[in-house]
Amino acid sequence: MTDYAPGQATDINPQLWTWFRAVDTDGSGQLTVDELQRALINGDWSPFNIRTVHMMINMFDADNSGTIGFSEFTSLWVYIEEWRRCFQTFDRDGSGTIDRQELTQALRAFGFNVSEKSVAFMIQKLDRGSHSIPFDSFVRTCVIFKSITDSFRAVDTDQDGYIQIGYDQFLDLVIRQI
Repeated sequence: MTDYAPGQATDINPQLWTWFRAVDTDGSGQLTVDELQRALINGDWSPFNIRTVHMMINMFDADNSGTIGFSEFTSLWVYIEEWRRCFQTFDRDGSGTIDRQELTQALRAFGFNVSEKSVAFMIQKLDRGSHSIPFDSFVRTCVIFKSITDSFRAVDTDQDGYIQIGYDQFLDLVIRQI
């Protein structure tokens, strides 16, 4: 059953509601991973990577249903639009993708002390053969770096940039990112 009906609230974006209904192909009022992937498009009209879509559902599925209702979709949409503005700021050449240099600048602007090697590795893992990444991979990269950094900082109690951990604690840190 849908979590919104026309006339229910006055602050509903009618265009967003129309888009939600259009991609909710089974009419359930909840977007599955496949339906959400159809709703999320990169600047080059390619769909979001399925792993990014899964990450978005994990982040915004407030009721843990495994799907996204309209209110969750609205929150997700606002989040994505904020990231899109950020992406456009760092896509200095207007190519619609972020290259290694642009990604390094973005991550450092967000306060992440990243090496060129780490950024190059991330680009290599996420690019589609172009040595740059589209919007969805940019969002995924930033969320991953934030999550990993937050996990590291939680263990780095003296905040000196170094930690000493055992194998089980290391696995716990890594598995949380999956």
